Amino acid sequence: MSLTATIKEAVKAAMRAKEKERLGTLRLITAEFKKVEVDERIEIDDARALVILDKMCKQRRDSITQYMDAGREELAAKEQAEIDVISEFLPAALSEEELARLVADAIAQSGAAGMQDMGKVMGILKPQVQGRADMAQISQLVKSQLG
Repeated sequence: MSLTATIKEAVKAAMRAKEKERLGTLRLITAEFKKVEVDERIEIDDARALVILDKMCKQRRDSITQYMDAGREELAAKEQAEIDVISEFLPAALSEEELARLVADAIAQSGAAGMQDMGKVMGILKPQVQGRADMAQISQLVKSQLG
């Protein structure tokens, strides 16, 4: 079953179980999918859905940081709850060892010699780690190995 179909089924299940907060987050996801489909005139596949979900998680992590800085823990908790629901549909996160191996393989594959080749390495890595790791963390790993 595709990721979009899985999410639609989760919406139905949340409605039946009367899980108001979960349903709200699932509807945010479906609205974002619909927005992309209308704006770009495409049918969302699993790869594109992962990109959207990953972006939604990143936005919420940024919001949590801002809310915590402002002393608004209740809003940060709400954002974290949304991340928890969104994360259910993302693939399992990669471990530190797996990330290091992927970065080393990408550097070897691209023939990167220094920081000027970072774009090539990131271009190889992004599709492999989409939704499974934070791109800022990947960027730091690449910089440490190239620099």
